[in-house]
Amino acid sequence: MTAINGSAAAVTGAASGIGRALALELAARGCDLALADRDEAGLQQVAAEIAKASQRKVSTHRVDIGEPAQIAAFAEAAIAAHPTLNIVINNAGVALLGQFHEIEQAQMEWLFNINFWGVVHGTRAFLPILAKQREAHIVNLSSIFGIIAPPGQAAYCAAKFAVRGFSESLRHELAMANSPVRLSVVHPGGVATNIVRNSRTGTGITDNTRRAQSIDRFDAVAKTTPAAAAQRIILGIEKNQPRILIGNDARFMDLLQRFRPATYWPVLAKRLEKAMNTGKLS
Repeated sequence: MTAINGSAAAVTGAASGIGRALALELAARGCDLALADRDEAGLQQVAAEIAKASQRKVSTHRVDIGEPAQIAAFAEAAIAAHPTLNIVINNAGVALLGQFHEIEQAQMEWLFNINFWGVVHGTRAFLPILAKQREAHIVNLSSIFGIIAPPGQAAYCAAKFAVRGFSESLRHELAMANSPVRLSVVHPGGVATNIVRNSRTGTGITDNTRRAQSIDRFDAVAKTTPAAAAQRIILGIEKNQPRILIGNDARFMDLLQRFRPATYWPVLAKRLEKAMNTGKLS
C-alpha cells in the first residue's frame, strides 16, 4: 500500500470538483501537493484554504491538460518542488453534449486530448520518478461511462473506455515487471460537480433546451459529494484497489452491465426516468 501521510501527490484538475476535494483531503492527511489546473484563481483559493488548516507544502501550476508540452513542464516543475513525489492523480476532465452526428471531429479531438491523452501524457511524464520510489501509486479517473455507454455520450464514453483499457493494461505490465508503482482506475457515478454545467455543446445543437434538460437530469442523480468521492479514492489508494467505483449508482450500473452486457440500456433508461422524479437511481 501507499501511505498518504508523508507522501507527495500531483493532482490535475485541482481547482474544482473532485480534484479540489482530493487536494483538501490529501493535505489534511499529511500529504504535500503539486496542484495543476487551467484556473489559476481557483488553484490559489485551494492553496490558501490548505494553508489555513495545515503546514503541508503546496505548489500550484497553471496547466492545460490538452497540451502535452505543458504536462511535461508540469511534471518537471512538480518533481523539482517535490523530489519524493510518489502519487499521481490524473483527474482533469471535460464534457461534450451531443449525439455523434451533432459534434464536429475537432470537438471530439478536443475532448480526447484532455480526457484520454491527458491521462496518457500525465502517466508517461511522471512514471520514471514514480518507479524510483519505494512505494508509488497512479490514479486515473475514468467514469461509470467507461463501463456503460448511454446515447448522447459517444465522445465522452469513447475517451473514458479508453482510459479504462489503458489503465488496466498498464497495471498488468507494472505487476509483471515487479514495479513499486500501483495503479487504480476510478469509475465515479453521479458526483455533484459542475462538469455538466461547464460542458461544451455540439455544433449541431441549435437551442439550449437539451442542455438545460441534461443539467436537470444530472442534478437529479448526482448525489455523491466531491468530498465523499475524494475519501473513497484515497481509501482505494491505501488499500491498493485496482478498480474504484464511487456511489451506489455506479455500483448498480456496474452490476447491471455485468448481467445484461448488451441489453442494459432499456432497463437503465427507465431507471433514469424514474430517478428524475425520486432522486434515486437504484
